[in-house]
Amino acid sequence: MHSHWRKIAIGAAIVLTAVIGIGWAMNWFGVHERRPALATMPPLPAMTRNSTIIMPIAISHPAIRDALDKEAPPELSGKLEFSRLPLLAGMDVGWSVSRGPFTVANRNEGLAVSTPLTGTLRGGRPPGGSGEGGGPGANLQNLLGSFFRGNAAPSERQDQSDRASEQRAEIRGSATLIARPVLLPQWRIEPNLTSEVAIADASFAIMGMRMSVPDAIKPLIERGMNEQVALLQTRMRNDPMVELAARQEWTKMCRSISLGAIRPDMPNLWLEMRPTRAFAANPRLDPAAVNLTVGVQAETRVVPNETKPDCPFPAELEIVQQVEQGRVAIGVPIDIPFTEIDRLVEAQLKGKTFPEDRSGAFTATIRSVNVAASGNRLLISVAVRANETKTWFGFGANATIHVWGRPVLDRDRQVLRFNDLSLDVQSEAAFGMLGAAASAAVPYLVKALEDNAVIDLAPIAEGIRKNVAATVAEFRKRTDSIRIDAEAIDLRLVDMDYDAKTLRIIAEADGTVRVTVLKLD
Repeated sequence: MHSHWRKIAIGAAIVLTAVIGIGWAMNWFGVHERRPALATMPPLPAMTRNSTIIMPIAISHPAIRDALDKEAPPELSGKLEFSRLPLLAGMDVGWSVSRGPFTVANRNEGLAVSTPLTGTLRGGRPPGGSGEGGGPGANLQNLLGSFFRGNAAPSERQDQSDRASEQRAEIRGSATLIARPVLLPQWRIEPNLTSEVAIADASFAIMGMRMSVPDAIKPLIERGMNEQVALLQTRMRNDPMVELAARQEWTKMCRSISLGAIRPDMPNLWLEMRPTRAFAANPRLDPAAVNLTVGVQAETRVVPNETKPDCPFPAELEIVQQVEQGRVAIGVPIDIPFTEIDRLVEAQLKGKTFPEDRSGAFTATIRSVNVAASGNRLLISVAVRANETKTWFGFGANATIHVWGRPVLDRDRQVLRFNDLSLDVQSEAAFGMLGAAASAAVPYLVKALEDNAVIDLAPIAEGIRKNVAATVAEFRKRTDSIRIDAEAIDLRLVDMDYDAKTLRIIAEADGTVRVTVLKLD
């Protein structure tokens, strides 16, 4: 009897030892599953994207008016030359006009800047002068001609001259400057200025009577105005202010801008901007402002460290068609290491058990996930722990299941998903000694990857959007002279690429910008 129980005990010990040994062996052999060979991947090339900033600039009419009031001389004056008219050769005739405040308005022919004019025309022979009506008592009658002398006899005309005590003509009228400015590729402005003079009244007193002679005075004022306009046009055409301002802004744009960390566990990033092209549209007039459009195209990329890009200033400004709406379009490639991809996928799958209702003979619990690139596919290696559930022994094994998938960027949902999933042939025997029964859990794992192996890029996209919005906000400015309104309104993921180490996501951010000039310095 004792011998019988001894045999039973020995047999049970042998069975228990065998079970433990089998379990240990299954764990050992399962852990050392070999990964399929990966195709060689060339490194991603250095990449930049073209970004564009189109900036409408509205220069208000009050700003133009105030600048002219500050810069334009309050008075014009000159002398008339009569060398070609012997009768008047000895006349000393001078004129002066003072302007009033400017008004600025649009006309069909261009921007009209108008001002009222008041002034005088003075004339006489210098002391000791000779000629008809000689002596300092000579007056404007000689200048204005036979209108005053009529058919009077020479003695009567001399008598009228001697008795005339008032040698000044009063002038009232207006002057208008018309500008049709265009931009030149040489970073200059061609103002295309013309002037108009209207004399409402020009009169002087003689023999107690006030005589009106606007037609005689108008050519004198026009001549002085034209001389001043010619000087102004030459000065504006040669003025380098546009180029100097553009160079200053070009230098400010050529830099790296800190984006901070897209996620708390990722390093700080920098947006490198390297402007390469400048363009502008010719001015457009509206009832309240002169509108310019200037734009810059730049190469942009996201880099892990601050850089000092080289940005040669363009020799010429490209002239383009007028653009109504300001726009900021920034394209940036974002490089994400596959170690971060592993973490993102693992966060969604690690610890999950399949089948979830534990209805099968075996369950598989995901322990870790690794994603690797191989040609036009990605290999998803899932380390699992398989356990049988139908006996009290609870046999288990560690295994690695390898699944191939094709990455696809879902732009609308901002996720990276895997299509065309298929089990690698080497994974069919992954559970080794547990055999086909344990392999029944594999389809559940593949289905779980289809449903859950989705890389949510929305947090990364939101991090980019916030940082780009903060960068665009740097353009905002409000002073007494200028107001800049800038806003980043949208960000989207548009493309992707990868090599053995890095997944590259291409993002584009859109925004608006507009500049209003309130004061011209």
